[in-house]
Amino acid sequence: MDRHEWDRRYSEAGFVWTTEPNRFVVAELADLPPGRAIDLGAGEGRNAVWLAERGWKVTGVDFSEVGLAKAQALAEERGVEVEWVLADLRSFVPPPGSFDLVLIAYVQLPPAERTAVLHRAGEALRPGGTLLVVAHDLANLTEGVGGPQNPEVLYTPQDVAADLAGLRVERAERVRRPVETPQGPREAVDTLVRAIRD
Repeated sequence: MDRHEWDRRYSEAGFVWTTEPNRFVVAELADLPPGRAIDLGAGEGRNAVWLAERGWKVTGVDFSEVGLAKAQALAEERGVEVEWVLADLRSFVPPPGSFDLVLIAYVQLPPAERTAVLHRAGEALRPGGTLLVVAHDLANLTEGVGGPQNPEVLYTPQDVAADLAGLRVERAERVRRPVETPQGPREAVDTLVRAIRD
């Protein structure tokens, strides 16, 4: 989906997803001491706002102006400040060595673009900084529910880990996420990769 399609999707009343942070973001990051964070592909801002509520100084980047307007409204409602940047991740270069945390959650990019974004994300980390990637997994096509149906923009833990040269991968695995559907509870399959810059 391009910027205009996301703008249309985000222009619906209310939030496309919940305003609560992603379950894996919470599980992996709740115990980290706050520092400077960047959320690449922030969408409507739920994860960036949650980090700001926990004391992080957060920058949220997305190419959807409509999504970022909703993110700003959510930040104001929650009483936190986030720096919002309107930019396309395919060309955006975060300042190298500047962040204690880089978050990439459900960014849908084909392999070559994903590799470039992950490389720049790793470069943006300070020594000791954490990169967390959560994404729709390729196995979701056959084993899960929802998410994009184009295999080109789906991830595997192995592919993500291979793109993180220079980082120490602490966790790279498939994880399952409960999803409510009209047919009842189902599961989605996600990729989760956590890495550290030593």
